[in-house]
Amino acid sequence: MAVQNELVMSLPVGKLGIIALQGSKGIADKVNDYIVKWRNERDTENNEIHFEGYKKDSYLIEANCPRFGTGEAKGVIKESVRGDDLYILCDVCNYSITYTVCGMENHMSPDDHFQDLKRVIAAVGGKAKKITVIMPFLYEGRQHKRSARESLDCASALQELVNMGVDSIITFDAHDPRVQNAIPLATFETVPSTYQFIKAIAKNVPDLKVSADNLIVVSPDIGAMGRAVYFANVLGVDVGMFYKRRDYTRIVDGKNPIVAHEYLGSDLSGKDAIIIDDMISSGDSMLEVARELKKRNAGRIFVCATFGLFTNGLKKFDEACESGLIDKVVTTNLIYQTPELLERPYYINADLSKYIALLIDSLNHDQSISEYLNPTERIQKILSKVNSDN
Repeated sequence: MAVQNELVMSLPVGKLGIIALQGSKGIADKVNDYIVKWRNERDTENNEIHFEGYKKDSYLIEANCPRFGTGEAKGVIKESVRGDDLYILCDVCNYSITYTVCGMENHMSPDDHFQDLKRVIAAVGGKAKKITVIMPFLYEGRQHKRSARESLDCASALQELVNMGVDSIITFDAHDPRVQNAIPLATFETVPSTYQFIKAIAKNVPDLKVSADNLIVVSPDIGAMGRAVYFANVLGVDVGMFYKRRDYTRIVDGKNPIVAHEYLGSDLSGKDAIIIDDMISSGDSMLEVARELKKRNAGRIFVCATFGLFTNGLKKFDEACESGLIDKVVTTNLIYQTPELLERPYYINADLSKYIALLIDSLNHDQSISEYLNPTERIQKILSKVNSDN
């Protein structure tokens, strides 16, 4: 890529350091391996003094948050970070991590992960040259607006990080990117996963026909419409939308129950459909939309979501695939994935570790990342190949 070829011509802003919080160690290892490989292949011998410490066996910095018997913790960084360009990876959704409170096992919640992030930033003590937090699933991203007398958790969290000395925050497919208005003078990037979705589907569904006559992109609700429109435009197909008609006289599990899904869009008969959203939580809405699509004679249905939370397990998706309701489920490895999910025959894993490595490597050289934030050109190359093969 052009950006990668230019990196050797520019000096890094500081020694690269990557801190992976406990829930992010899996993807951080992959990110580190990519950067180590790329930098070892670059010719920096003519600028050896300026590139001191540029080539290393690992850029991972050992840091952890040991806990006392009460469950209280502290952040510890076990090597110097003075003058480093630090990138801290944090997966607030990794509930597989546990700790002990007075002899009882407790699974880490998003609140626990966010507190550990702040502990590590505090342990840096302002000695780093620059701190970038890479938080794929934005902490409290769904609590981004006030509709009653309630807290604005995401805005408060972003302000807290910036006040602690964080220079940049990178997230993926933010539920509502407008939350960056809470920190207008800090860098906030929300990175799309569209390219990885199309690449994963094209690789795993070789007979996919990308044309307006054979494929449609569907938004499950109004909130995902912008994402679906972009997806459909780069594919050159139509877009459809469902809107949720809710019963505002009742509250169930903290929200108004959905009465019906109403469809707006072109005819679906015989067309494959891609349902696109930022996350699968319980999955009920996605499956209900799939049922409505089948009622309208849609063909194969592919479900794409950046974050596969699956808070109620996989049983419903197993049944949906066995019955032919949906064909494939695509999510990314940006958050914790259970071994059971990875074993499912219908599941497609969109790996974004190389994408994160490209972002870190470019930003460490203070280079533009617009090529990665707007992947339209790379998507068109994939589509050209798909169309030529079919």
